[in-house]
Amino acid sequence: MTQILDGKAIAQDVRNEIAEKTRELKAGRGIQPGLAVLLIGDNAASHVYVRSKAKACEELGFYSIVLEKPATVSEKEVLEQIQAWNADPRIHGILVQLPLPAHIDEQCVLLTVHPAKDVDGFHPENVGRLVAGLPCYAPCTPAGVMEILKRSHIETKGKHAVVVGRSNIVGKPMANLLYQKAPNANAIVTICHTAAPDIAYYTRQADILVAAVGVPEAIHGDNLKDGVVVIDVGINRIDDPAAPKGTRLVGDVHFESASEKASAITPVPGGVGPMTIAMLMLNTYRSAAGEVY
Repeated sequence: MTQILDGKAIAQDVRNEIAEKTRELKAGRGIQPGLAVLLIGDNAASHVYVRSKAKACEELGFYSIVLEKPATVSEKEVLEQIQAWNADPRIHGILVQLPLPAHIDEQCVLLTVHPAKDVDGFHPENVGRLVAGLPCYAPCTPAGVMEILKRSHIETKGKHAVVVGRSNIVGKPMANLLYQKAPNANAIVTICHTAAPDIAYYTRQADILVAAVGVPEAIHGDNLKDGVVVIDVGINRIDDPAAPKGTRLVGDVHFESASEKASAITPVPGGVGPMTIAMLMLNTYRSAAGEVY
């Protein structure tokens, strides 16, 4: 029987552990983890994500700031705000919600966040530390995938992991986390993308498949081998007249056909998604506790 990997339950376990550690950090060292979030413009999905992050901070006993700016805000004002948070001892993590308006240089913004407060793991210093196997803040979604694999007791050592997608947010750091010579990693990793003439050639070889391609239900069961572990990072909204709101969420993997082949699989929703915020909270706690820098 295919094991459904319940990311929602695992994320709650992680959050419970962070809440306990936060109480200990406050009692023992008088430190309250603090997260500052900058939201620019009126992107509806971004507002939902930011509300979820603020709610998680409240539940865990974190100090949090959510600062909203109009899409017309200048890049200078954005950079000045980040610098102010860099210097604020109450703030241990800084998150600038993406995407940004076209007139603001995303790379310049990410570089302005101090690496020690870069709890998204996007600063080149954290990227370099990840590649080198040094303590760092790993991007939250790939870190969440690793946590699902670890807590589900899925063996990664020596297994062939195939990552579909090469984004800086998921694909590249995912590959780096999987091949590290470390416990719960040490996999043989192939990363493939749209330049491959036949992606299915690679996905059929996977012992562990991580799909992060951003195309609804692009990978079907006939693209997989028996017994594969499927981690579906995709979150796509498609039209469905039968659904109450006329749409529904699906992943990058066709769940029904993949479930017939997989030994374990993450659902969408309820799989990787809840882990992203949980790992953001963990990175913020680690920053407050001084565990990385």
